[in-house]
Amino acid sequence: MKTRRGLWIAAVLGCLSLPVQADDVKVKMFAPENGSHAGIGGRGWFVDLAVEFRTPLAQTGFTGFQLTGPAGHNSVAPFPGTFSPGVDDRLPGLVVLVSTTGIGAGSCQNVANLFNVTGVTDVEDHSAQLWDTWIIGAPNFGVNTESTVYAAVAADRDGDGVFNDAPAVLPDADGNGVCDAKDLKAFGLASNVAKSSFFINP
Repeated sequence: MKTRRGLWIAAVLGCLSLPVQADDVKVKMFAPENGSHAGIGGRGWFVDLAVEFRTPLAQTGFTGFQLTGPAGHNSVAPFPGTFSPGVDDRLPGLVVLVSTTGIGAGSCQNVANLFNVTGVTDVEDHSAQLWDTWIIGAPNFGVNTESTVYAAVAADRDGDGVFNDAPAVLPDADGNGVCDAKDLKAFGLASNVAKSSFFINP
């Protein structure tokens, strides 16, 4: 039986992909800061994430750089990416929930595909760091209200060795009508749940 060390060696030689593990990803949230008062009129606030993978870049699910947005900014050069609620076409393992979401499936709606900027900030043989940023351009997430953002990376549910299994809508595991960290964990994660509770300014 091959040891995990043996699997690493084989991966270096290009023989196979490493099996992904439940603790292979760490999500850090830099904005909004916990307790902050963000934006003006429900817009102009940020969600800024660093996603650190202890796997080769090919297993992160990353499909390309993006610089995108609504209307005329949607999926255009130089770094096209689609812009809509649901699974991010550039980082398809990412799940982002906002408790006060007023579109789609509400607090259970994955809004990761609304992120505007995705890039690679560090790559080594067996690790990769990606940054993902979203500037909220419309008051679709509440005005003059408390809110909470959750971010995590879904587990490799289909066993293909790639983190690309985020849901478009997170199942409400406990049936209470609200999706939060408990529902994320029930779905199955490869990462921690990054969380920030803050106030969206009027």
